[in-house]
Amino acid sequence: MYLFENPVLQRELLVNLRTKRAFFLLAIYQILLAAVVLIAWPTDERLDLSSSPPSATKLVNLFFLGQYVIASLMAPSFAAGTITGEKERKTYEMLLASPLRPGAIVLGKMIASLTHIGMLIVGSLPIIVLCLPLGGVSVYEVLAAYLGLIVSVILFGAIGVLSSSYFTRTASSLVVSYLAILPLVMLAVLFWNSLSADGDLRLKLAVLVFPAFGLSGVILMGAAAAGRMLYPPDVGSEGKEVIDLEKEAEEAVGLVIQPDQFPDRLFAPPKKQELMPDGANPVYDKEIHSEIFSQGTLMLRLVIQISMVLAIPLMGVFLFFRAEQAPWFSVYVIVFNMLVGPVFLASSMTSERERQTLDLLLTTTLTPTQILWGKFVVGFRVSAVLTGFLLWPLLLGSALNHMFWTNLAAVAAMFAIVLMVCLVNAVVALTCSLFQRKTSIALLTTYAVLLFLYVVPVALSTLAKTLDFTEPTSEMLGWTGVASPFAALFSLPLDTNLVKDNPAVNQGNLPIVLGYFAFSATLLVLSAIAMVLRLRSRRGLSDD
Repeated sequence: MYLFENPVLQRELLVNLRTKRAFFLLAIYQILLAAVVLIAWPTDERLDLSSSPPSATKLVNLFFLGQYVIASLMAPSFAAGTITGEKERKTYEMLLASPLRPGAIVLGKMIASLTHIGMLIVGSLPIIVLCLPLGGVSVYEVLAAYLGLIVSVILFGAIGVLSSSYFTRTASSLVVSYLAILPLVMLAVLFWNSLSADGDLRLKLAVLVFPAFGLSGVILMGAAAAGRMLYPPDVGSEGKEVIDLEKEAEEAVGLVIQPDQFPDRLFAPPKKQELMPDGANPVYDKEIHSEIFSQGTLMLRLVIQISMVLAIPLMGVFLFFRAEQAPWFSVYVIVFNMLVGPVFLASSMTSERERQTLDLLLTTTLTPTQILWGKFVVGFRVSAVLTGFLLWPLLLGSALNHMFWTNLAAVAAMFAIVLMVCLVNAVVALTCSLFQRKTSIALLTTYAVLLFLYVVPVALSTLAKTLDFTEPTSEMLGWTGVASPFAALFSLPLDTNLVKDNPAVNQGNLPIVLGYFAFSATLLVLSAIAMVLRLRSRRGLSDD
């Protein structure tokens, strides 16, 4: 019942592995890893295989790091919708009424969601086997790395399933899963790199210690998810949870959101107690007062608490102890907005489709601009306020640390880059929501677009520097940084008060910074035009 005769597992495996997406994803995954190996393959005419050539070591480390990051990003996308998908398809109530035990349901969901990623990991073995003859890593280190990778994927999948049991929307489950997984990925990468000199210790920790703690966490989170299904909260029609905001506030652990007080009313205003004034945008009024709290405050409370817990140590490290690395704190703020910001806009139009109210909205007297503006302002307001909470440490650090006083222009540019990121993320999410039919697909599409714009240029530039590409090639790849706020942050000029190791003033790279703002502004304009034209044509928007 739990494994071999589990109907949930059998059904999920058939549905997931027979889709075109499964084969397409496997092909893309293999192509990406093969491309990393091909680009990073040593160009030396002769390699001394007896002394572990540095170029081969770089290749293997780059391969493992790339695969770990890709698998970590993919695990929540499969697991975070396992239970919320049942709620969205309105089959959760029937699942609870079935004779299956909650543990069997959770186990079947978890195994089915991670089987596809397991196939991807196993499929990468032939690629790493090609790298072994070059030296730089032993077979035991390869096995330890794959063991750590498999345990990490299982742990991240358990986090996704646990989040999925607490939320009613896949988007909320996905963003909380990513926020919980982010510090774990950072710690794992730091652990692997910091112990690179001591291979024996790294091998023992990866084989003995990490799997024990990881699998213990998996068991605990699986038991918690099963317990929530065994004693589910009150559900109404179609399996929708009945949420009492007053009771939720009384039982909340830690932060409590109070809509009638500052600053909570900025991102979660109280429900309306009076009629809407004349001339107001009904789309904005409905979204800001009804949609935010329609599924409770759990997601908002978790997002705020997790982000602030991570921000405090990062503030101490990057704004005081290592102030020369201050842009890294802004990187954290941007990553937070990348994960959280799209959640409030990726469902703007797809939710109308899912509720079958899009046709009604399109037949009103509202213009496309009014509809889009109302949807955009609500999502941007919430994401910008939540991101603004993380900018207070940057403002506080620049005020208290005298080394920033001569770099106020760079600090102001950091704020401007974060603001532009909030705008771009919101517009991209709204555009994807308009061109997709399901919220989960719109959110994953948004993440894919943002990763391509923000991470790929930096990865290409770093790869060029690591592998000593020719100067024209490195310069050409460096110009791709105009699409990435990360490249713009590290191109800001800093003086000797911050950059102590450099006797001369760090001039930075202002063309990259200015190019980023120009590229982002162009992207905003083109996306707005595409959305307006899409709504005006109404082709493909009707449910019929």
